[in-house]
Amino acid sequence: MRTHKIAVIPADGIGKEVIAAGLKAMEALQARCGDFAMTFEHFPWGSDYYRAHGRMMDADGLERLKKFDAIYFGAVGDPVIPDSITLWGLRLPICQGFDQYANVRPTRVLPGLTSPLRHVNGPELDWVIVRENSEGEYAGHGGRAHRGFPEEVGTETAVFTRTGVTRIMRFAHKLAASRPRKLLTIVTKSNAQRHGMVMWDEIAAEVGREFPDVTVDKMLVDAMTQRMVLNPASLDTIVATNLHADILSDLAAALAGSLGVGPTGNIDPEGRFPSMFEPIHGSAFDITGKGIANPVATFWTGAMMLDHLGEHAAAKRLMTAVELITRDPANHTPDLGGNASTAKVTDAVCEAIRSSNE
Repeated sequence: MRTHKIAVIPADGIGKEVIAAGLKAMEALQARCGDFAMTFEHFPWGSDYYRAHGRMMDADGLERLKKFDAIYFGAVGDPVIPDSITLWGLRLPICQGFDQYANVRPTRVLPGLTSPLRHVNGPELDWVIVRENSEGEYAGHGGRAHRGFPEEVGTETAVFTRTGVTRIMRFAHKLAASRPRKLLTIVTKSNAQRHGMVMWDEIAAEVGREFPDVTVDKMLVDAMTQRMVLNPASLDTIVATNLHADILSDLAAALAGSLGVGPTGNIDPEGRFPSMFEPIHGSAFDITGKGIANPVATFWTGAMMLDHLGEHAAAKRLMTAVELITRDPANHTPDLGGNASTAKVTDAVCEAIRSSNE
């Protein structure tokens, strides 16, 4: 029997609730499929850990995580602790420390859900956004000087390297080539940012010559927001910088119905380190503890993790179950306009897994 070792980091806010739901679905899948097993080790890292220990994770955290096949992550963020501590103390050290340079965010309108776009019924919106995840605007370069004085200065330096841009462009082209439409849109802002973003465009063109079967177009990031809203059917695979894709993928999830259904994979394509899978909705302080967090994004994230681990049949079974239960409005949580609880949606998905023969 195939066995996969999974590190579980629920972390903060509703992350704890939706990861618990995701683990129930994983247990139901293992029992239903019968040909693979997953072992889970929980790590208590996050904002509560920071309050107790003065750090978001153990000093040897990355070394301890190396032995796992994947990481199942909840959310990071706290209403009191600054994001510069929570994000840079847990999620980003894992992403950067394990060189998970490809952040992959699929988006589509699941059955039974309604897009806020009046001209979208479902198939018109089916995208995968590839986010450069190791450098760019979130490289962490910069600083503050003359704090508290009128001449105080804060700098944030976006870093673009030939290695970083080349590898994310090659990853995005390969992904586009694997999809039926073979269409890739490259997002840029080279009209205003004339150094790093111009290099981004030039390397994109160089890599594109390796993939003659992929149709490529280019959009300025501000124009891209309009295209996503006004002509979603014209898009398929999208590649953008760390900051641009962060913003566009949240818009994409909202256009598909809710941030509560958006999944993410932080991938090391070379497989040197474990990849990390998480929902995109964040810790959602306003609904933490209310039992109404939408677990669909975490289920979908789990399906991405299973696919990454080679358990394609199990991933398909899980998504079949998700699409079955979202058809019924009784399984819609408040973010989708319903009144279902996290527990009700989780029970429905587990039951669909147990009964499905697809």
